[in-house]
Amino acid sequence: MGGDVLVVQTDMSKFGDIQNLVAQTLERFGCVDVLVNNAGFGRLDWLEKLDPMTDIQAQIDVNVMGVIHTTRQVLPVMIAQRSGSIISVCSIAGLVGTPTYSIYAASKHAVHGFSEALRREVKPWGIDVSLIYPGGVLTEFTQRAGIKRKTNASTPAFMVLTAEQVGKAIVNLVRRPRRMWVIPWLWAFTVWLNRLFPALVDVMTIDRFTIPERTDELQVK
Repeated sequence: MGGDVLVVQTDMSKFGDIQNLVAQTLERFGCVDVLVNNAGFGRLDWLEKLDPMTDIQAQIDVNVMGVIHTTRQVLPVMIAQRSGSIISVCSIAGLVGTPTYSIYAASKHAVHGFSEALRREVKPWGIDVSLIYPGGVLTEFTQRAGIKRKTNASTPAFMVLTAEQVGKAIVNLVRRPRRMWVIPWLWAFTVWLNRLFPALVDVMTIDRFTIPERTDELQVK
């Protein structure tokens, strides 16, 4: 299999870089049929320990504003075409918030709300907007997340995906659009549980993430 590939180095926190990316894409290909908003990162720690700029603002700039600005840049092209597919890679954190994920979860909840409104805004122009919610994925995310805390929380191996599996799911969304897709499907049970029995999920997450760590920190002090 072959294809025409264009690689453009882009800082998703910089509007000028996003403009350049879309401009070069249009110059090379003349259209945008599919947009996949995949760039994102996390800084995971207790909220009071996160730096206001390098941890909090940086996550919002990339995870939220990067998605909004990129989508806004390609939207006029798709509207003119009266076709297109916009897929944003969200996260289970965008549906179920857990301790130390406060800002990351906020950014993914924002992408959820943005995409839901946008889907209803552009559907009459033949544009599909989809969200995919992976659980744990084997990537460099945790190495780059700047995790300073220790935790006993972990994701069972059978609920962890590879990047290739997520990629195949995205291709499936291009072929058969759907509003939202939680993968693997077992995570959908967690989402359902959080919606119907939030108090139970409170107890489960607090027990796994918070009490042992907070206790250890207090003992050290």
